[in-house]
Amino acid sequence: MVDLLSVFTEPPKIKAHMEDSSGTARIKSKLTELLSLSPHRPVLILCIGTDRSTGDSLGPLIGTQLLHHNLPQLHVLGTLEHPVHATNLNENILYIRESFVNPLVIAIDACLGRLDSIGYITLAQGPLKPGAGVHKELPAVGEAHLTGIVNVGGFMEYMVLQNTRLSIVWQMAETISSMVARSYFQSRCNDQCTSYNA
Repeated sequence: MVDLLSVFTEPPKIKAHMEDSSGTARIKSKLTELLSLSPHRPVLILCIGTDRSTGDSLGPLIGTQLLHHNLPQLHVLGTLEHPVHATNLNENILYIRESFVNPLVIAIDACLGRLDSIGYITLAQGPLKPGAGVHKELPAVGEAHLTGIVNVGGFMEYMVLQNTRLSIVWQMAETISSMVARSYFQSRCNDQCTSYNA
């Protein structure tokens, strides 16, 4: 297996605001590098969250938007219709283990942070630890992960997620799904994706 850590310089994460075009371009570039390092492994984007909470719907929105890109051989788990969340994460991890040989799993989830960090997107090496922001013990997943800071953390996290503005989540979902789709297209598709339009 190729060492994915070689993609990242110190520190092992890249962060940019969703409206910062040069910053999101850097994230897309690193994501393209990561995908290019393992050209023969199946790529699976695991979008974690639930459509029952506005703030936590980032993952399912991204998963649904990625499906609409119709990229060949890009596997997506976690959509508005079939979300991957706390109660079914373990069974989805089992499904991945049983259905794919050495997949490159990139996990995506919403998170909470400081007030001045709302709207920021982070690409980081290593597994995602879903549920940490709301004090849930869930299995870590992914070789790399993308997170979007949708609201302020530290107090009444469930209520904060429920009352997050949909406009922020929607804009972030569009930015991340386009970023992932373009990175996949550049690293994997070549002439297979002639009809792709991000």
